[in-house]
Amino acid sequence: MKAIPWTVPGSMEEARAIQDELRSRVVRDGVIPEKRVRWIAGVDASITRDGRKMIGAICLLSWPGLEVEEIVSATDEMTFPYVPGYLSFREIPVLLRAATQLQKSVDLAIVDGQGVAHPRRLGLASHFGLVTGWNTIGCAKSRLTGAAADPGEERGARSALLDGGERIGTVLRTRTSVAPVWVSVGHGIGLDDAERWVLRTAHRFRLPEPVRCAHREAGNVRRRLAEEG
Repeated sequence: MKAIPWTVPGSMEEARAIQDELRSRVVRDGVIPEKRVRWIAGVDASITRDGRKMIGAICLLSWPGLEVEEIVSATDEMTFPYVPGYLSFREIPVLLRAATQLQKSVDLAIVDGQGVAHPRRLGLASHFGLVTGWNTIGCAKSRLTGAAADPGEERGARSALLDGGERIGTVLRTRTSVAPVWVSVGHGIGLDDAERWVLRTAHRFRLPEPVRCAHREAGNVRRRLAEEG
């Protein structure tokens, strides 16, 4: 898919206007066959311990082996305040810097964050998918908006995440008797297929392997920067 230009908002009002304009461009359907996937990216952003910089980390894993092929990271000065519902504006710049370092193309990306399960239907996974042109899935560790019943305790159990009667995601149990994850469409994939890919790649732990790898790398960078002072 074609990427759209990244836009830096000059105010919160402009940031909201960008979200309102871009959400209609998110592709919420589609199936990504396994035979078309060779490389799956895990995407995670974090903040340094002193709260001054953002860290972006991306791991590229092979499919179906889920072996780590590339790990890239970047740091950047904080340019946007912490405001719930607007995290993409402070996280995407550093993630784009990390993405430019990848040597291989990304067939699918699983992002630690929300996709359309967002008050304005443009969470980090959706926004990042638009500006990279990647097929993306949102896989968050907690709820941002909407309501859902608790899924069953078995791996693969799920319940619909609804907001105002609209289906915006799924609460998905990836490990038996372990807290679920919150899956939503990012960009260029349907919800059913997004659920399948999260389960396929989270066969050992709660989080999908690509996301776990990116989360570890962000933590490694954060510790290294803290040691360097």
